[in-house]
Amino acid sequence: MNYGAIKKFDIAGGLGVRVSLFVSGCRNCCEGCHNRETWDFSFGRPFTAETEREILEALAPDYIAGLSVLGGEPFEEENQRALAPFLESVRAAYPQKTIWCYTGYVYEKDLLAPDGRKRCDATDRLLACIDVLVDGPYIASLRDISLDFRGSSNQRILRLSGRKD
Repeated sequence: MNYGAIKKFDIAGGLGVRVSLFVSGCRNCCEGCHNRETWDFSFGRPFTAETEREILEALAPDYIAGLSVLGGEPFEEENQRALAPFLESVRAAYPQKTIWCYTGYVYEKDLLAPDGRKRCDATDRLLACIDVLVDGPYIASLRDISLDFRGSSNQRILRLSGRKD
């Protein structure tokens, strides 16, 4: 997996000050996407053990509320397989911090359903690590800048865990 950016002090990707990882690769190609360069799976740099250490260190301060994973598309199968063990490491190291994830896919239809478009061998592991999932494709005609943490009104903020964020 490649990634396009790591933001160590982000307030746009979830509640509180967060570390945000922008993965590369997306097959949704939403019209009006503000991260078009991340559609390319080879964009950015390889996600390595050193990258993991960098993010884990950035999560250490008490004022960091957690990790946000955006894209590109975290739920492309290639990305799920790389993210699942990484998010398990984050959860083990920082059980008190929240993990937010953004996807252009629909939770029930594409990720949970046995025949879901993006369901693979890593999906359940990945979902088990996520506290808050923002789902649904960005739809330019439904753009609403008044919404918290999402760009169009069809997108939902789903709490997957009982944790407070």
